[in-house]
Amino acid sequence: MLWILLLTLFVLAWLLLVSSKWLWWKAGLLSVLLVALSSWWLIDQLSGDGLNAATLYHLGADMEGAGVSDFKRVIAGYIALLLVSLLPFALVRIKRWQRPRNGRKLFVGFAGVWLLAIFISPLFADGQRLYYQLRPVDFAGIAPEYQVPTQPLQRPRNIVWIYGESLERTYLDEKVFPGLMPNLTKLAARSLDVRGLDSPEGSGWTIAGLVASMCGVPLTTAQGDENSMDRMGSFLPKAVCLGDYLKQQGYTNHYLGGANGQFAGKGQFLASHGFDEVHDLAWFKQQKKVGRIHYSAWGVHDDVLLDTAYRRFEQLSRGKEPFMLTTLTMDTHHPAGHLPVSCRNERYESEHGNIGLLNALKCTDRLISQLVARIQASPYGKDTLIVVSSDHLAMPNDLSHVLARQERENLLLFVGNGIEPRQLQVDDATTLDSGATLLSLLDPAIQRIGFGRSLLDPQRPASASVAARKDNGREYPKYLAFARSLWLGEPTRELRIDEGNHVIVGVQHVQPPVLLEYDKDWALKTVYLENTSRQFDEADKDSTLAYVDRCTAFEDGSADGDWCALLVNRENGIKLYRDDELRGGVQVDAALDAFDGPRPSVRQAHMITDKGRRTRAGQYMLELVASTQPQRGFWIEAVSSQRQVVLAQQWVQPDASGRINLSFGLDHEVDDLEIRAWLNHAEKLAVDTFALVPSRRPRG
Repeated sequence: MLWILLLTLFVLAWLLLVSSKWLWWKAGLLSVLLVALSSWWLIDQLSGDGLNAATLYHLGADMEGAGVSDFKRVIAGYIALLLVSLLPFALVRIKRWQRPRNGRKLFVGFAGVWLLAIFISPLFADGQRLYYQLRPVDFAGIAPEYQVPTQPLQRPRNIVWIYGESLERTYLDEKVFPGLMPNLTKLAARSLDVRGLDSPEGSGWTIAGLVASMCGVPLTTAQGDENSMDRMGSFLPKAVCLGDYLKQQGYTNHYLGGANGQFAGKGQFLASHGFDEVHDLAWFKQQKKVGRIHYSAWGVHDDVLLDTAYRRFEQLSRGKEPFMLTTLTMDTHHPAGHLPVSCRNERYESEHGNIGLLNALKCTDRLISQLVARIQASPYGKDTLIVVSSDHLAMPNDLSHVLARQERENLLLFVGNGIEPRQLQVDDATTLDSGATLLSLLDPAIQRIGFGRSLLDPQRPASASVAARKDNGREYPKYLAFARSLWLGEPTRELRIDEGNHVIVGVQHVQPPVLLEYDKDWALKTVYLENTSRQFDEADKDSTLAYVDRCTAFEDGSADGDWCALLVNRENGIKLYRDDELRGGVQVDAALDAFDGPRPSVRQAHMITDKGRRTRAGQYMLELVASTQPQRGFWIEAVSSQRQVVLAQQWVQPDASGRINLSFGLDHEVDDLEIRAWLNHAEKLAVDTFALVPSRRPRG
């Protein structure tokens, strides 16, 4: 399809040049198409699968801790493509081929070819895929398949789970990578070696791989929350994961990782599901024992990490409680990997060329195998079950051209006393089944967790893994929809503000502003946490909407920081609930007051300052000069304490001068003073100059 797409782009360029009719419209449309294709290319280079659920997740999750410097070449390529995308505006100046006749017909032809280019491009295919995956579907038929263990473990054993970053089993293929991973190959020969393990949709990136393997569910964001992961108070609160169950059985759970735990919500997931300790990059920095040479763009190198993991294993083994210690390596991260100090001389001679990732893989092979050997040789090794697995299949890297020709599969090894070494070839198996298989090795009576099924069960019933690999995954969106419901739970018809000023929706605590959309049967269709004022204006008129924000969003006369909830329904009903009512809880299906006319437009807070500033106590005058203002009055506020405390508020009527003044006083120093305006999504406020001027203190 690539050559067809290139041909359509060539035809579009020709149609742009041959007629001067609506020339700038054609140039703009072609440029927009090229920008969209360039952005898809960037996303595909990062995800390896175009625009998918991983893309949406990472757009919303905290990106702090990502090793952006590893992708300099990709980013440079994207910038070059963006510059090329502007060429249509330069082509309009070429007059040589332009003909005045048939301009209308040529424009119609241009529009048709433009739509064809969209249709045959990966943009359409990925959009269609996301639509089928994220659309509301009835998952009642598969809900009984979601099962969690409740029976006690007959014989608890200590567990060490080692996740290798992107360490898929394909790298162990001696025909393709001879001698690359000799140590893990030997370990696989004396392990329960699971073969043919796939990554279904919702498990193909690190946090999703952890959720899939530990919880037996794919990772999808909450409904409508693809862009606001950090606004959810807890991570999949209705899911029961391996850490939750083991904690119920008297285990302590510990995580040790070299990367930033905030990245993609990994630390929040672990803390929400039974982990007593989450030691990540911040923890290593607090120790002040690790030199700068032991850090990469992503965090602590694997030699330091795995050596620390062994010491932690010894400490935990001396205790009386059973434990699960989980660690996640990092140096084989795409695109090129990293070499720690202990592997600086590690080299792998390959027919594929001098590729740094191969050296990193060879290093990781040695380091993980050494950790396993040390654990087994220790006095505590006999009573320890070790899991070595990939977190997901490798993303685009310097070996993608080699991997593309192979049968890809995840790594999953179980090592321990009483575990028969053998290869276990299973059909329709995915990483969703990893946690259930581990539990069955601890206790053969436990075969299931979430949608995961033990791969040791000869009568393994069909569930999500089978659905993901059968009939092109047509039934799999039901499992994704069920997984989305685990973010909120039931019931969702009551709204309440808790003491921490979060909106309680089901079992979830959400940081406002939040817009909830209900269908005619009072089922929660969507939760919007971004662009809420726009979503409110554009929502289906047959839906009931519940919008929670500061009262300032709804009232021109509001001069306080209280919370309000505006409810409107399909029958032209409306009601505004204030703070005291929300604290006690309000029912969204209660009767509303009738009103005539269109639904009201709401405001949303827009930050004027880029970040909070430390400000001492005293009297101040805020002076703004705006080149662009709304046509109607609006609120300007000074806020602090993570935008929860209103320090000063003023109603501004726009005038020709654009000058805005706001006086306020602070009786104590604040660390995060910010200025914001309350505007409708269609309103604009462009501030040219900004000054915070201390006022003179009165004498005496």
